[in-house]
Amino acid sequence: MNFSTLIKFLSRLGFTLFVAFAGVATSGEVPVHFAVTDLEGIEQIQREFGGFRDRLAEETGLAIEFYPVANRTAAVEAMNAKKVDFVLTGPAEYVVFRKRTKAIPVLGFSRPDYFGAIVVLAESGIARVADLKDKKVALGPVGSTSKHLAPVQILKDGGLTPGIDVHILHTSVELGWEALKRADVAAFGVTNDKFLKLRDMETSMPPGSFRVIARGPDLPNDALLARADLNRSIAAKVREGILKHSQALIAEILKGEDNQKYRGMTFLMNIKDSDYDYVRAMYATAGYPKFASFIGE
Repeated sequence: MNFSTLIKFLSRLGFTLFVAFAGVATSGEVPVHFAVTDLEGIEQIQREFGGFRDRLAEETGLAIEFYPVANRTAAVEAMNAKKVDFVLTGPAEYVVFRKRTKAIPVLGFSRPDYFGAIVVLAESGIARVADLKDKKVALGPVGSTSKHLAPVQILKDGGLTPGIDVHILHTSVELGWEALKRADVAAFGVTNDKFLKLRDMETSMPPGSFRVIARGPDLPNDALLARADLNRSIAAKVREGILKHSQALIAEILKGEDNQKYRGMTFLMNIKDSDYDYVRAMYATAGYPKFASFIGE
């Protein structure tokens, strides 16, 4: 092969390889992006939902990529900017997403025994919410569905106006528990499962030392939301893939440490916007009746 022939051969080969690589680049499916609002950083979301993502991608044939978000507001902005297609979020976050992005609920992630409770010391003499008037009540972090909004609504439903009839103190779950044990506060508003876990781990006081004087209704479910303008066939494919392989996908979810809150869960196909009206009442009670921003951010 002379030099001229070699040049022509390499030119043809180069063109052939260019076409081949271009075909790979353009024929690949555009990935859908998935975010979880209460997990920060790619490592955490990969640890908790990596198996779920991989199995769902396998069953649906979709390319699914994580989109980590720094906070809930960042997740809303990412969805409005079309950087995120699906978001898994809690009930308090749902109402803001719905207000600001018009996101569509795809499925519910149920959480058994997910409700707020007001806990007191059994020997405190406090038997009902009305007995907390003019007393201190510890709650969890500002904006939490079950540790802030649910307890203030329980107080409201019990006839007290939070912040006026009772003194609200926000703290961590652990510090709130210790404050209750020392009687620094009269009551502690917390998620039922957190209360049971703290009580079971308690070594200095027996279970009978504590009493639940009020509980709220079971809270609405965590929701998988789709971007409002996402191709409906993609949302349908994800929904069908999850429902068809639900047990395998639940098993993957439960491999995550933070995801133990979903133990005993099921995927709920019939969720609707009105399911979250109780959460909207919580926002109003907390002084945020427009549902347009996340409390605490």
